[in-house]
Amino acid sequence: MSGTYNPGGEGAPIESTDQLGEYLATGCKPAENFRIGTEHEKFGFALETHDPLSYDTEGPSVLKMLEGLKRFDWEPVEEGGHLVALKRNGASITLEPGGQFELSGAPLENVHQTCAEVNRHLKEVREVADEIGAGFLGLGFSPKWSLEDTPMMPKARYGLMKAYMPKVGTLGHQMMFRSCTVQTNLDFSSEADMVKKFRVSLALQPVATALFANSPFGDGGLNGFQSYRSHVWTDTDNNRTGMLPFVFEDGMSFQRYADYALDVPMYFVKRNGEYLDATGQSFRDFLDGRLPALPGEKPVMSDWEDHLSTLFPEVRLKTFLEMRGADSGAWDSLCALPAFWVGLLYDDTALDAAWDLVKDWSADEREGLRLAAGRHGLRAGWRDHSMAALAREVLVISREGLNKRRRLNGYGENEGHFLDELDEIVASGRTRADMLIERFNGEWDGSIEPVFTEAAY
Repeated sequence: MSGTYNPGGEGAPIESTDQLGEYLATGCKPAENFRIGTEHEKFGFALETHDPLSYDTEGPSVLKMLEGLKRFDWEPVEEGGHLVALKRNGASITLEPGGQFELSGAPLENVHQTCAEVNRHLKEVREVADEIGAGFLGLGFSPKWSLEDTPMMPKARYGLMKAYMPKVGTLGHQMMFRSCTVQTNLDFSSEADMVKKFRVSLALQPVATALFANSPFGDGGLNGFQSYRSHVWTDTDNNRTGMLPFVFEDGMSFQRYADYALDVPMYFVKRNGEYLDATGQSFRDFLDGRLPALPGEKPVMSDWEDHLSTLFPEVRLKTFLEMRGADSGAWDSLCALPAFWVGLLYDDTALDAAWDLVKDWSADEREGLRLAAGRHGLRAGWRDHSMAALAREVLVISREGLNKRRRLNGYGENEGHFLDELDEIVASGRTRADMLIERFNGEWDGSIEPVFTEAAY
């Protein structure tokens, strides 16, 4: 049966590893067609009890939220008879393992549009949530609920991941059920452009982690970190996470990333709407028709796309680049993150300046900065100065890039104003996490409950 095609996949069987790199290269597009995609997650909770939203209960629930949002022309998506997602005009609302609500925005032309999309979404969520007695938190990590308190959503892939995670790290369940992020997805014009953007964004991802640090709580108290969400990724599954030192080596290419992805163990194969357990199995074996989950069968391109989605480095390559280093946060921060990265990566002069800033950093320095950002935020040390000083320099470059883009809104403002909040954070030296810690130790008198008002949308 080697090379046969199961109609549960899409397309012809993959015959060579060259096709895997070629798939990534299909993302290349002219700069005038570059788009911005923003994704963010948030925690739902019951207003009365501050408990997490279960999928389907008598009181406020995830299912009631999804059902209520359909009034805004969202189309339902089911899995196994359960409503698990909504789609509308290139955007989607999906569920993370612990019920975190994720908006995956449509690819849009400028940050004004992405921010308007976020605003519309949060207003719709707020309307439905108010009706059912629910609220949503903008934090990077669950402030109160234990793993035992956190429900699991009825999606088959999450069951496979939950069983596999303890085999490869100690914090994988924390990542799945108790973390929330905001990320930005951006385009490239060529392989060389991809490599440069990949290197710059990987090196500077810890700066975003520090600027957006917003997860100082866990289990009802302080956890000792500015971004505990970032720390969780350091022991989730080191086969598929991290700062990818090979990206900075000579010969980096689409094919080099494909080779890396081939060596990451699989999670699943999807056939006819069902998820088959392939945890720990090899995509290379799959290419040879020797995958235990599907003996004798070769993968199709949809299998490769699924596999790429199970890699979790700080920057992930698909047919675009995903910035993955930031905690989810307050309303304004959801607009600030895409502005930060667009300013750095979508103007050539800014990209050159950012590369000049990071090109002599060693792999050890990049990894050290990543670890320090999660624990210390802007107070992390960097060479002979601080993360705050580095962030200030990076923000100048980003703002100059946004100014040069000259994408104006109806008031004549360019995208640079979305960075104002970040400038204030750097000027004060106080992250969102710092502010929450101060409140917890001060007027909250050691109680976590006020965060359900303070950090709610």
